[in-house]
Amino acid sequence: MSDISYHDPRLAAVYDALNPLGDDSAFYLEMAGAEPRTILDMGCGTGLLTTALAARGHLVTGADPAAAMLDIARQRPHGDRVKWIESDAARLDLEARFDLIVMTGHVFQVFLSDEAISAALGNLRRHLAPDGRLIFETRNPARRQWLQWTPEATRRRLDIAGVGSVDVHYEVTAMDGQMVSYASHFRFGNGDAVIAPSTLRFVEPAQLATALAGAGFGEVAWYGDWDRSPLLAMSAEIIVVASQPSFALGGRGDLRY
Repeated sequence: MSDISYHDPRLAAVYDALNPLGDDSAFYLEMAGAEPRTILDMGCGTGLLTTALAARGHLVTGADPAAAMLDIARQRPHGDRVKWIESDAARLDLEARFDLIVMTGHVFQVFLSDEAISAALGNLRRHLAPDGRLIFETRNPARRQWLQWTPEATRRRLDIAGVGSVDVHYEVTAMDGQMVSYASHFRFGNGDAVIAPSTLRFVEPAQLATALAGAGFGEVAWYGDWDRSPLLAMSAEIIVVASQPSFALGGRGDLRY
């Protein structure tokens, strides 16, 4: 989904149908564990995973810069157990410190510059408790997944409660180095059409390791898929589990894959 989709209430309502709970959600729920923890879901969107964490007894904060997404999130079952914050990752400023911070749905890829990545990672590490962890994923650029983002490969029709039928497809519009721009096309049953542009950055694993070290993280674990298989050159995902450093170990983690 593109940036405008996060703010348009009609398109925000389509989000869950396009992004249901799946293997990635199961991974994050398992990583949260059974014991109650303080958790920040950064870029929580409509709160699908956020409320699932709250339902399991965790003390959860959901943060997102899009009010339309948060409006949906607040209405979910268990939404009243979550503290909802309208903020992006770089500007978040809370007194709370969290055992776990998650960024799901490839939200990391909306940070388009080295400066944006540094600001987000540094601020999120500041919000971690001692021994806290930041977990997120980004698509592996080696797989060139954007080649499949064609109208023919992505076209589908959805029936959304309160919205009706929606035809959706995606189309890559430009490529510039690590930046891939694409358009999300929505056509509603009443004939309304919306084209929502967006740009994502596909960061190399070595660049990501450098950014994590620069932000002050300590040990980093790397996975290539939701079954915790190791990160390999052609893994579909780059899944990061970055730890708040101990003073004894310092703040650097090595990339191994």
